Amino acid sequence: MCSSSSLQFALLLFILYFKCLFLSVESQTSSLVTDMEALLSFKSQITTSGPLNPLSQWDQNLSPCNWTGVVCNGRRTRVVALNLSGFHLQGSISPHIGNLSFLSSLQLQENQLSGPLPDQMGNLFRLRDLNLSQNSLNGVLPSNISKLTELRVLDFTTNRITGAIPTDLDRLVNLQVLNLGKNLFTGTIPASIANITSLDTLSLGTNNLTGTIPTELSRLGKLTVLDLTLNYLTGTVPASIYNMSSLVVLALASNHLWGRLPYDVGVTLPNLLVFNFCFNQFTGGIPGSLHNLTNIKVIRMAQNRLVGTVPPGLGNLPFLEMYNIGYNTIVSTGDDDGLQYIITSLTNSSRLKFLALDGNPLGGEIPESVGNLSKVLEKLYMGQSRISGNIPPSIAQLSGLTLLNLSYNSISGEIPPEIGELVELQVLDLARNQISGRIPSNLGDLQQLNRIDLSGNQLVGQIPSNFQNFQKLLSMDLSHNRLNGSIPREILNLPSLSTVLNLSKNSLDGPIPEEIGILKSVVAIDLSMNHLSGNIPSSIKDCLSLENLFMADNMLSGPIPGAIGEVKALETLDLSSNQLSGPIPADLQNLQILQSLNLSFNDLEGPLPRGDQPSISSTNALKGSVGYIPPEYGLGGKASTAGDVYSFGVMLLELFTGKNPTHESFVGELSLIKWTQSAFPSNVNQILDPELLLLQNLQHDTNGQPINPDTYHDCLTTIIGVGLSCTSVSPDGRITMRDALRKLKTVKNTLTNRSPPTKKRAWII
Repeated sequence: MCSSSSLQFALLLFILYFKCLFLSVESQTSSLVTDMEALLSFKSQITTSGPLNPLSQWDQNLSPCNWTGVVCNGRRTRVVALNLSGFHLQGSISPHIGNLSFLSSLQLQENQLSGPLPDQMGNLFRLRDLNLSQNSLNGVLPSNISKLTELRVLDFTTNRITGAIPTDLDRLVNLQVLNLGKNLFTGTIPASIANITSLDTLSLGTNNLTGTIPTELSRLGKLTVLDLTLNYLTGTVPASIYNMSSLVVLALASNHLWGRLPYDVGVTLPNLLVFNFCFNQFTGGIPGSLHNLTNIKVIRMAQNRLVGTVPPGLGNLPFLEMYNIGYNTIVSTGDDDGLQYIITSLTNSSRLKFLALDGNPLGGEIPESVGNLSKVLEKLYMGQSRISGNIPPSIAQLSGLTLLNLSYNSISGEIPPEIGELVELQVLDLARNQISGRIPSNLGDLQQLNRIDLSGNQLVGQIPSNFQNFQKLLSMDLSHNRLNGSIPREILNLPSLSTVLNLSKNSLDGPIPEEIGILKSVVAIDLSMNHLSGNIPSSIKDCLSLENLFMADNMLSGPIPGAIGEVKALETLDLSSNQLSGPIPADLQNLQILQSLNLSFNDLEGPLPRGDQPSISSTNALKGSVGYIPPEYGLGGKASTAGDVYSFGVMLLELFTGKNPTHESFVGELSLIKWTQSAFPSNVNQILDPELLLLQNLQHDTNGQPINPDTYHDCLTTIIGVGLSCTSVSPDGRITMRDALRKLKTVKNTLTNRSPPTKKRAWII
């Protein structure tokens, strides 16, 4: 009896065990099915612009554990990680992603995702790493993001997220990295962030944050990175911030902060490697204790109100990579040659890549020891520093130099031919000095140059013909010198030239070469105040991007070529004080946006063009060229202003992408316009001409202030948008030429930090 009961009980346990096992397997299978459905819903809202589509391998007949980017747990029963970073994904994030309830890592950075963040992300309560950086996500942070209490990393850098930073983020008690930089956040920095005592990195830079820096942040005893750059923060830095001994990076640049810098900051912040306080209103002297931090890599204090001398100890920084004290009032004292001290001291910093001393009244001469600076030095700024004497030939030993700026000093002597040995040089600026002699032909060896400015000196002789080697040149300014001889045809064979060609105020003679038409992308040409003769070349019509043309005060003769009327972008045309004759071309009326016309002191006749009359002829320089022809022309449509707008738009896209419509990469249905559309607006950097991105850190407005990188990027995005608006398939869908130029003018004013000019035509005859 007992034996029978025991057997029945054992059998019952055995049945229950298998039933539970079966239910467990069924539950696990059902859960994996739920994960698969969530992933397929995510896939349904995603496309890709890249060469590979990782989601094409997501076959619902296979386990999601085998899908690209998907990671399951050890038993392959649940999805625990999704990593699709850098796959050029486009579209929005499906709310069903919130059903991946076992997800611990979500990595979707470096894509082109857009739209808002779904509230359902707040359901991922096991999530430890959430990285959605470098996308185009917008809207506000989900209100329930603070429920993700297991989070260690929250990274939304480089999106377009708006609204205030939530005050309840302090519920994320395990958070170590909070990166919200490069967004559009507004409001103040919540003091409650100080309650996240586990924080190692706090990056809120490049937003629209206002108010003061909360004193409470100093309670973050484990914080190594504090980045609040490029906001609108005001007031002084709380004294307790300078006592956060764990800090490795302290970056507060580009705000409206003020107050004296503590001299002992290097003592209270002993682990500091990066000190970035540029573009504020700090006062006092350079904290000498920073020079005692032998491991420090970056010291940046440019554009403040600092005074005094460079303190001792500068020679004790072997790991220093950047030293920027530009545009303060740092001086030399007594017999001390501050410039020589700085240069000689920094020869011990063998890793130095960036040195900026410009905008300080240091005085003195450039010492021979400049050649002993770091061989990896890339940028050397010493303009506006009251420097005198000669340029030492030893400067040629800086073989890694890409930028040399010695402008606006009192440097004399000749340009050392040895500068031609700096074969990596991209920017050479020696403007506004007292440099004499001839331009060394060795400069023609600088084949990487994209900008050369030798203006405002006392240079003589001819322009070297081997300047034709500058095939990457964007800007050339040789004005205000004593150069003579003819304009070498070779130097006009520079199709890359896209901003300025300025040869004015010299003694150049002879005719203007027909090769000037090669400069299809240049915005401004100034040949005024020379002794040039002969006719104005009709090839000027090929300078399709030209906005400003100055040829005044020469000895030019013959008629004004009507072809100038084809240069649609012209805003200023000055041909005054020449020997031009004949009738004023009626074609000048085609210049719809011309604001200033000066034809005075010539022998011209006939009426002025009727400037308010719209253009009535197509741009012959474009019409008939493959890729520039508007679609309606191929269907028998007549030439029209809308066609001109289309051609102008194609030209604009060509100029800023660096690819022409017939580029070899455009095959099949892919065209310049479609290729540009694929990256606009969120990934416009992928289609921009690399030269424009290279110049991003070199651009300054009319006040000499560096242009904010985000402003620079937004302006380039606007320009690409104008080009796409001009190239709509339907003529009715295109913006007008006037609207296009108005938007471009706004970009120009933004970059130069100028208010829009009053629209007034100044026609002088």
